[in-house]
Amino acid sequence: MTDQELKDLVASLAVSQAKTDAQMARTDEQMARTEAQMARTDARLEKMFKESDARFAKTEAQMAKSFEESDARFAKTEAQMAKTDAQMARTDARLDKIAKMVGGISNNQGDITEEYFINSLKDKLTLGDIKFDFLVKNFKAEKGRKILAEYDILLVNGKSVAIIEVKYKVHPSDLEKLPAKIDSIRNLPQYDGYEVYAGLAGFYVPDEVIKQAEKKGYFVLQRKGDVVVTHVDNLQAA
Repeated sequence: MTDQELKDLVASLAVSQAKTDAQMARTDEQMARTEAQMARTDARLEKMFKESDARFAKTEAQMAKSFEESDARFAKTEAQMAKTDAQMARTDARLDKIAKMVGGISNNQGDITEEYFINSLKDKLTLGDIKFDFLVKNFKAEKGRKILAEYDILLVNGKSVAIIEVKYKVHPSDLEKLPAKIDSIRNLPQYDGYEVYAGLAGFYVPDEVIKQAEKKGYFVLQRKGDVVVTHVDNLQAA
């Protein structure tokens, strides 16, 4: 290699080295900027994590407080429900007592009413112009072991039977029950071929019930003072 060629090679290497050094300098500068950026990113991430931890801590505290408040409300509600249950139990007991009293009063009224009409009818045994031979109280129409119907009072002679249903206070709906009572009595062998009469007896009978009964051919027995008033203007055998 000649001196000139050697000089040219050295010069070329120097230029190349300078370019390499410049490139490395730029690379170092870029790395520095990158490291700075990463440092800022790490700082932001650390700040975010701290803020998140703070929010989580606050949320956990709020949730803990909410759970405590909910537990307190549940406890209060349970106490109120227990108190309500106790009150309802006392109310139910009072209602049961009242129901028994009312039921007892109703039963007593029914018994008194029934006894009154039995005592009023058993001596005379008449219904309008019809004379009966005997009175049967609390009669049950049975077929085998099955009870077809129950009757408060029956008046009976050799060819007729009168059904008397007794109520302390008579309602229009009581008239609607008489056809079934009539059908049941007709199904009994001992009253086969009998003329069947039906009616109601009560301490209080609305005028409307009396009118409806007369239209249907039923009779009505009504107490007025110590006297039994008999409504039989349109009495018909059913």
